[in-house]
Amino acid sequence: MKTRQVSRIAAVAFATAASLACIEGAARADAIPCPDLDRRFAAMAQGATHLEMVSLAFTAADSGCADVVAKLLDGGVPAISRDRDGNSVLTRAAKAGHVQVVDLLIARGADLEERNVQGETALFAAVSANRAAIATRLAAAGARIDAPGRSGVTPLSAAAFNGNDKMVTWLMEHGADAKDMDATGKSAIVYAAARGFTPIVKRLLDAGVDVNRRYGNDLTVLMWAAGHSNDAPEADGLATVDLILARGARLDDADNRGRTALMTAAEMGHDAIVRRLAAAGANTALRDRDGKTALDLASADSVRAAFPR
Repeated sequence: MKTRQVSRIAAVAFATAASLACIEGAARADAIPCPDLDRRFAAMAQGATHLEMVSLAFTAADSGCADVVAKLLDGGVPAISRDRDGNSVLTRAAKAGHVQVVDLLIARGADLEERNVQGETALFAAVSANRAAIATRLAAAGARIDAPGRSGVTPLSAAAFNGNDKMVTWLMEHGADAKDMDATGKSAIVYAAARGFTPIVKRLLDAGVDVNRRYGNDLTVLMWAAGHSNDAPEADGLATVDLILARGARLDDADNRGRTALMTAAEMGHDAIVRRLAAAGANTALRDRDGKTALDLASADSVRAAFPR
């Protein structure tokens, strides 16, 4: 049985998506009505263990019950309490998007830079979950805009991965560096290009990101756009490629395997992008380190038909 070898760019994109999909989770369960939690607190107040009270604090934070959280803090639950994943009460409230709880915890002196076991701060968790109001409050209280989360991914990269143009803009206006790279050798523009988020790619290029900069494995932003993830509409991927070409991207740069953007698009099955790159003058005769041309790497008849005759 023939199997198709997945390219490194696809594997890296998939790993990135899987990693950030975990980051994007919000509350762990459906919200419980605050009156129910208040009654539970009243019933537990006299004989509950410390662990039970801490557990109730996390449930109240997830559910947005600021009054219950306040009573628990007054009763001795530390604001720095952490769950099994290392999330503080503040991080849980930030992920769930509960402004009143976050405001309360900030006022009670919660540690804004405390990290969970994956390395996320509350602000990173808020950005990853598209909680703009929470991110704004945390930043106003002094939380670091550029504090990285899992794998060294910055909040700006998390917002770019989500396609949240407003969040990207806000982060940059508050000091986030569009050129920062994470521990995997990628920056925000890579995450946006790999998912076909053209407006964000444009914003980052406008901020001074070099269109021909090399990232991990010598990949360029054009290669990432040409090999965009399959959950991105083909039209969006093509629009991103068009923008990058208009900004002066070099067509025939090769990664550390000798693969060009044209080769990547061909292997990933993006025939419209193959057609556009070839029309722009991409060299179809180039070979990678295994001696294969873009046509050799084409994954479907529709892709092969996109090459000039």
